[in-house]
Amino acid sequence: MRNLFLLLLSTVFLTALNAQNQLIPQPKKLELKQGEFVIPETLLISKSLPQHESNYLINRLKGKFDIEISKNNLAEIRKIYIEKVHPDEWYSISVEEKGIYIRFSTNTGYFRALQTLAQLFEEHQHDRKIPAMLIVDEPQFKWRGMHLDVVRHFFNKEEVKRYLDYLAMYKINTFHWHLTDDQGWRIEIKKYPKLTEIGSKRKESMIGPYGDNRFDGVPYGGFYTQEEIKEVIEYAKKLHITIVPEIEMPGHALAALSAYPELACTPGPFEAATKWGVFDDVFCPKEETFEFLENVLDEVIALFPSEYIHIGGDECPKVRWKECAHCQELIKTENLGDEEGLQSYFIKRIEKYVNSKGRKIIGWNEILEGGLAPNAAVMSWTGEEGGIEAAKTGHYAVMTPGAYCYFDHYQGDPQNEPLAFGGYTPLDKIYSYHPIPEELNAEEGKYILGVQANLWAEYILDFKQVEYMLFPRLMALAEVGWGTNDPKNYLAFEKKAVDHFKYLDEMGVNYSKSIFNPSGKVIRSGNGIAYELYMSKDVHNIRYTTDGSEPTINSETYQSPIRVDRPMTIRAAYFENGELKSAITHQRLNVSKSTGKAIELVNQPASNYSFGGELTLVDGIEGDPKVLGKTWLGFSGTDVIATIDLGERTEFSKLYFNSLNNKGSWIHLAGGAKILISDDGVNFKEIGEIGKQKIEEMNGRVEINFVPAQSARYLKVEIYNAGIIPDGNPGAGHAAWLFVDEIGLK
Repeated sequence: MRNLFLLLLSTVFLTALNAQNQLIPQPKKLELKQGEFVIPETLLISKSLPQHESNYLINRLKGKFDIEISKNNLAEIRKIYIEKVHPDEWYSISVEEKGIYIRFSTNTGYFRALQTLAQLFEEHQHDRKIPAMLIVDEPQFKWRGMHLDVVRHFFNKEEVKRYLDYLAMYKINTFHWHLTDDQGWRIEIKKYPKLTEIGSKRKESMIGPYGDNRFDGVPYGGFYTQEEIKEVIEYAKKLHITIVPEIEMPGHALAALSAYPELACTPGPFEAATKWGVFDDVFCPKEETFEFLENVLDEVIALFPSEYIHIGGDECPKVRWKECAHCQELIKTENLGDEEGLQSYFIKRIEKYVNSKGRKIIGWNEILEGGLAPNAAVMSWTGEEGGIEAAKTGHYAVMTPGAYCYFDHYQGDPQNEPLAFGGYTPLDKIYSYHPIPEELNAEEGKYILGVQANLWAEYILDFKQVEYMLFPRLMALAEVGWGTNDPKNYLAFEKKAVDHFKYLDEMGVNYSKSIFNPSGKVIRSGNGIAYELYMSKDVHNIRYTTDGSEPTINSETYQSPIRVDRPMTIRAAYFENGELKSAITHQRLNVSKSTGKAIELVNQPASNYSFGGELTLVDGIEGDPKVLGKTWLGFSGTDVIATIDLGERTEFSKLYFNSLNNKGSWIHLAGGAKILISDDGVNFKEIGEIGKQKIEEMNGRVEINFVPAQSARYLKVEIYNAGIIPDGNPGAGHAAWLFVDEIGLK
């Protein structure tokens, strides 16, 4: 290992020790010492240090200090070789009165040190005094990734390079570049020019919420030449970021099929998709398809030096394969069993080819279907189960579950946020994530390469919106990947994140300020509910109303959760020095005979759609059909079986609940429902039933009237999942999602 010193010459002054730091990610070890280093008028960096890395510090600090930065040989620089070998990203920084000394094992370790050093300089750019300290640091996880979808909406090479700058600021070391999908092909392949001549273009794009089914009528396109790809790769290399390209197969192939329809199971014609979602037309596993994909991969591998090539593998409908004589014959002759076996055959064949080129494949967790390819790594997105299965069978996995790692979800109350895909993934939820599941033992845990967040671009129209969805959540991801996040210390982390906003302001970044807005949630209060307001700042500066009027400085001051004993609309805002300093949040709450009552579920909702837990079903807030965020419970492939304890024998004549219909997101209306009552909570009798057709006629707003009125203490509501998604729908062959909200009684 090399032991090199970066010396920053200064005049020394003694002051009180500053015990605070704003470093993100937090180092593994930070020991404060007596004294301080005063930032000098002239900063000297030794020429013997790695030049590309030193330039990063120089460029990052330009404009922040009125100092001259020059490179000089320093007599004080010494090289010391020692036997102990540290990991690639290991480094230490010793801040002393006479200078700052950096030790590192590789150029990457030196670069990580400079990223930390840059934050120390930025933190103290006004007082120009850095407390003496010793930092010894290295990350927990090898893979700390951030994804960007450039298919649904395209971002040019300069915007991608800026994205890489953001990742480098927070020590993210892997960039997952999603380059192909149904809506466009974004990478030049010289052997197949029609991929970009035809496949990079679509005639129009969806606008607004998916369910509105509206389009803009404006042609859309864009792609990167191979020279531009090389330029971006070289740029990333200087930032010590590995780019992992994704070429989707066997599904998400419409853009490719629009250019080369002979690769499909049916004759076409095809066109790049104008809608979001999943489509039935996929690559047909015939010899000319494999020849095409191998030739594409040849050019991709020649461009990208990454160990892994991402081949997608997700959301591949089997409709065309079931109807294709060639596919059925292939299943029979290769003894594949069924279409899932055919997908496994497809992936394994591609993996064998990629391995022959000295590379490895990684794919979304659907590549587990039918059996995982021998050397493949899994990117677990639908939950943690895929990563757990991979690790238990000796395969590497990257954890990227939607519940914690999807940055296309809302990060604040949807009412105050730009249109997003759905879900609710605020800063504190990301920060709470631990990538190694509890189900894995220590040996199995070694197969978790790390963590990645994904930024899909269906609703991200420009790069300013990319920035908004990225920050400040990238900071939480960075600390999760470094392994220094601690949910108990979230408020301290949030303070650091807010401190970093001033650096984002200097850079002109359009970051989200949603943590400054009051948020609310329903809590139980006695035998009913109350509405609790919370935010990062002092909640006692929140003013609110309960009649739907806009809050002013003269409105009631928030002191404690607001009792909800009647229908009301709560509006709230944060004021500082008499001025409005936040968006105004509002929430309509209804009260029925079931509101706030004790409720138990047999099946638990998916973690990414369970914000309020079982209380969501009786919290007085009805889910918005256009927003999948906080106010629905989502169940993947399971039924809702809810038992409500009304507390005492209660008479009612109407029951209602909501079931969401959003087939583009695999969410189907309930397949039926049954109502039962009991006086002892053990012996139930059925009092009502409603079928799938009636639920469809009601469009998900289900109301059941009882004549005569019923009376009971316990109510059991069974709402049935639609089952396996039928052919011709997005997600065909997979279990449907069931989204339910607000079981009310009148």
